[in-house]
Amino acid sequence: MPQCRLQHYMRELVFALEYEAECNRVADTLADYPDASIRSLSLHVTEDRLWRVDHATGTSNALVDIEDAFLNSDYYADCLATEDCDATQSTEVLDHTDDTLVLYSYWERTPLCSSIPHIARDHLGNGLLFDTRHESRHYTWRIIHSDEGNVSAFFDEIKTAVGDCAQMEMLRTTATSTPASEGDDSATELSSEQEAALRAAVEHGYYESPREVDVSELAGHLDAPRSTLTYRLRRAEEHLAKRYVAREQLPDELSTPL
Repeated sequence: MPQCRLQHYMRELVFALEYEAECNRVADTLADYPDASIRSLSLHVTEDRLWRVDHATGTSNALVDIEDAFLNSDYYADCLATEDCDATQSTEVLDHTDDTLVLYSYWERTPLCSSIPHIARDHLGNGLLFDTRHESRHYTWRIIHSDEGNVSAFFDEIKTAVGDCAQMEMLRTTATSTPASEGDDSATELSSEQEAALRAAVEHGYYESPREVDVSELAGHLDAPRSTLTYRLRRAEEHLAKRYVAREQLPDELSTPL
């Protein structure tokens, strides 16, 4: 008798917040160090608590200021409130070397507090997986969730919560598990914003040697913040480089055109 197999569908949701100045102390700190970044190693959320471990890289001065931003902010860095909401928070330094900083944060929220993981839990359900990366004022979130949540309501609440403090940009939403006959390769494509940035960079001579335009001038052509454009170009270049290397590593019989 043939066995019935239950197909589980999960979706990947990728978006970014671009923080305005003086709205998020971590973003303000990273804006002073363009080569520094923070990525999550783990992130867990319940109805009223959040735990996370973050890994920061950068110069010695950048890491000192990032540590200070986490340890001495008026309220938890990921809280979307614009002022202290009386939450209980603590951050510990797990490791700090010349070029690496690892931080553990615990946050117990109050009814006045809000955060992306808690909003996601409310609208996308339990069992969520989070991955974050913070560069300059650009804070990218990647969430793996079931296909049963209300994504529109999730984004509507985030927009309300961040208000004028940040602009939100959708980067990708796609299935992470699909039947072979319905394979979705959209995750391997550039977002429309990344493609537009890359096209403009080529058209305006950003990749010429010597360059005919710098990032600031290119951002002016596109009417986009410099940090946002830098982020889009980095992600587009990363995508193209990885795809090129993956293609070069294919066995000869697969890489040779038919």
